[in-house]
Amino acid sequence: MQIKLGYTIAYECPKPTPTMLALKLHPSRRMDLLTPEVLTFSPPVDSWDYVDSFGNVCTRLTAPAGRLSISTAFEVYDSGLPDHVPHDALQHDIKDLPDDTLLYLLGSRYCETDLLSNEAWQLFGTTQPGWPRVQAILDFVHHHIRFDYALANRTRTAFGAYRERVGVCRDFTHLAVTFCRCMNIPARYCTGYLGDIGVPAAPAPMDFSAWLEVYLGGHWYTADARHNTPRIGRVLMGIGRDATDVALSTQFGPSTLVDFSVVTDEVEPALAGQAARYGAVPESRI
Repeated sequence: MQIKLGYTIAYECPKPTPTMLALKLHPSRRMDLLTPEVLTFSPPVDSWDYVDSFGNVCTRLTAPAGRLSISTAFEVYDSGLPDHVPHDALQHDIKDLPDDTLLYLLGSRYCETDLLSNEAWQLFGTTQPGWPRVQAILDFVHHHIRFDYALANRTRTAFGAYRERVGVCRDFTHLAVTFCRCMNIPARYCTGYLGDIGVPAAPAPMDFSAWLEVYLGGHWYTADARHNTPRIGRVLMGIGRDATDVALSTQFGPSTLVDFSVVTDEVEPALAGQAARYGAVPESRI
């Protein structure tokens, strides 16, 4: 299938403000681009990209005083298959984990393993290691937290979500990541696009989404405590320890968000056949 993606985001800054964006597709999905992913700035500004220590493509610029609008629109190919559920994936002993996964066992800004370790072992210590343990964590978090977009709080941590029992997708993800790490399962925070493809459309405006990946049996696998069911059309933008590492924008000075809209729509087959291709697309993908 083809998916149309994009957004318009605008900020007001009282003075020129250095800014960092994490709004581009993750390199692992760039081969799926069907049309170019180009960031447009209004008014025009100089910008340049770099790859951060987690492998994400980030953009640097200086936002001018006043309003700056950032937008893009593009299409990607997607298999149309739901997330893979690795029912038989085994959990590694810590001594057998690759060095680069150990970071994702440690506590971080929003994932306080020190505050939730005892609770995690009480809740999940008797579960079967591997995917069954991950699924037990997803089930618990999915039912423990009540989704409420109106109560989103950018400073709420995993421990806060556990106590308050309310939040948005990032809170579900932070708590599930923390419990996995407490149980010695490497887990990393992911952000990206996830539209209402294959499910009833939600009444709320479209937004970016957060989920996690867990390292089992030598591979990273998608897990989603917010929805707790395999989904279609998940498109990765960034990975990190928690939301700090993949913040959509970071301003090094005061700013105010004044506009925000996201598009994640499946392209109708008739329209998809007419869409301009960006790069070579294997026949099996069309």
